[in-house]
Amino acid sequence: MSTPATRCGVVAIVGRPNVGKSTLMNHLIGQKISITSRKPQTTRHRIHGILTRDDHQIIFADTPGIHRGEDRALNRSMNQAAVSALADVDVVCFMVDALKWTEADEHVLSLLRRVNVPVVLVVNKVDALEDKERLLPHLAFLGEQMSFADVVPVSALGGHNLKALETTLVKYLPEAEFWYDEDQITDRSLRFMAAEMIREKVFRQLGQELPHQITVEVELWEDSPTVTNIAAAILVERRGQKKILIGAGGDRIKKIGTEARHDIEALIERKVMLTLWVKIRSGWSDDERALRSLGYD
Repeated sequence: MSTPATRCGVVAIVGRPNVGKSTLMNHLIGQKISITSRKPQTTRHRIHGILTRDDHQIIFADTPGIHRGEDRALNRSMNQAAVSALADVDVVCFMVDALKWTEADEHVLSLLRRVNVPVVLVVNKVDALEDKERLLPHLAFLGEQMSFADVVPVSALGGHNLKALETTLVKYLPEAEFWYDEDQITDRSLRFMAAEMIREKVFRQLGQELPHQITVEVELWEDSPTVTNIAAAILVERRGQKKILIGAGGDRIKKIGTEARHDIEALIERKVMLTLWVKIRSGWSDDERALRSLGYD
């Protein structure tokens, strides 16, 4: 008796900034892989999350929001990471926000019209609609913009209809052996994940108060028998940003460290001693060499 065929492939999740791509991937996998916040363009790297079932494995590529602004090297890097995710994938999830349709969505769609793989339209936040009858004509409008392989309404945050989305995506995956071990959930290193979790807490603590020109660099990672010691620098571009980030009496940086430590401990399943400090590195977000050294490839 032959072994049942398994399906395996890459699904790119694309869309404009702040439409819920990272939340979708995290809820599909059932664990936080990509960081989230209300601040647009929180995701800066292409991050792979791995969902494994008995008969299929989906490698999701969560991407930065595709946007027109390329005034700084950091913006160009994020756009390149998102657009390059469209190459060598098996399926594309194009994510839009309920009844909204913007010039930014149209810009993303203009790129998707060139791909040669199935594009599944994922309409997010349908649970938040007060008038559900407005959804059907909007779906009809979206269907006129491009011939989508499928259209799946979901709520990424609420988990609504995610099983149906998974079933839909599997239909378009090729028959293939699994790429990764069944217990692996991402291809990113623990150091990268820790840095991202720290950056998430910075964004959530400061919201609109701090611009995008901050990043995190893990400078020390040492495992002892009982604890993992991690030291990380939060990089800013100006002295005023450093002052805001540290807070009165260091209260903000302490809170960021406490919240990040809890997430990192849950990730690596052991006790963590986390040390944070803030460094000024002028112009890093518009310096191609600096970006490469910080992992923006």
